[in-house]
Amino acid sequence: MAFKKITEQPSPYRNLEKMTVGEILSNINSADKTVPTAVEKAIPQIEKLTEAAADKMLMGGRMFYIGAGTSGRLGIVDASECPPTYGVPYGLVIGIIAGGEKAITSAVEFAEDDTEQGWKDLLGYKVSHKDVVIGIAASGTTPYVIGALEECRKRGIITGSISCNPDSPVSAAADFPIEVIVGPEFVTGSTRMKSGTAQKLVLNMISTTVMIQLGRVEDNKMVNMQLTNDKLVDRGTKMLMERVKMTDYEKAKELLLKYGSVKKAADSVVK
Repeated sequence: MAFKKITEQPSPYRNLEKMTVGEILSNINSADKTVPTAVEKAIPQIEKLTEAAADKMLMGGRMFYIGAGTSGRLGIVDASECPPTYGVPYGLVIGIIAGGEKAITSAVEFAEDDTEQGWKDLLGYKVSHKDVVIGIAASGTTPYVIGALEECRKRGIITGSISCNPDSPVSAAADFPIEVIVGPEFVTGSTRMKSGTAQKLVLNMISTTVMIQLGRVEDNKMVNMQLTNDKLVDRGTKMLMERVKMTDYEKAKELLLKYGSVKKAADSVVK
């Protein structure tokens, strides 16, 4: 039986060009509302992969996202936001996209069709059995991603996947597959829409949970965030004041800037 891509099935919405702007927006919104429910159904799968990733990272490993096109870009976005949000070093969570940096903003022809390049790109980061590699592919058929995961498994590297078709080839290549079945897209085959939204939600869930497991969050606060702009310095100052019961804003700000994070500044006061 041939593999069927639900993500490529015809949209249930017809004659889009005849809709008013309001109708288009309302229909897209209606379609998008189905995505969280699809993600909810996949939580048991997400849990297994997240636990495996957290275990590896607690033992000093890294987490890689690898994908092509929209999927690759989403992985890069999630990876790039971990250091400023949680104060972890760059290189702990790594996003790799088929076609390299150019592909972040421009399509690179046939980059996703290379079955060997994904593994070569991972080797550039000296990937090892200490790490976990998560392949992202809405269709679940991207050769670049599948090839990379297959090579990882041969070498005992834990693998996961995020796709939007059931029983896809990328799932077969992963130790911990996640399948979020969102159905046909509003614009037929445009997987940057519901599929992309689903992937973004799952990536948020994985990285946020892992960072909490790594101790980068206390209570519900980003106590290790990087102080890269005035807004974050202000937020951090208020967090510090609340945490150590300090009333002097300027003194709290001075302390925060001295130690570089809410956690370190608070620890200095407690001591």
